[in-house]
Order: sequence, then C-alpha cells, then structure tokens
Amino acid sequence: MAREPWVDKEECTSCGLCVANLPDVFRMDEDYLAECYNPKGASEEEIQNGAIDVCPAECIHWK
Repeated sequence: MAREPWVDKEECTSCGLCVANLPDVFRMDEDYLAECYNPKGASEEEIQNGAIDVCPAECIHWK
C-alpha cells in the first residue's frame, strides 16, 4: 500500500462510522476517538469509500 490512512483526533467526533465500516482497519482508542491500527486491513479503495468519503467530521486523511 502506497498510502496509509490517519485520523486527525482533534477533529474526530467519535461517531464510530469508520469502525463500523472497517473494523479491520479502525478502532476507538481509550478516549473513544478513532484510530487507524491496521492500515493494511483493507484496500485503499475500501478505506477511501468506507471511511474517508463517509466521515462526517472529515478527519480521516491519507499520509
């Protein structure tokens, strides 16, 4: 994978949509903010469509 997703935790609203859509990539941390723990858990296309494009806070980006 050429790019890796990352979450801007200052912008995260804890909606959990990324975790619900891609649990093999995202999880909630101890502060209940999203984090990318396994960037290779899905394809770039799946991450784009299932997390980045649908995030209501627009806090998930590519490195």
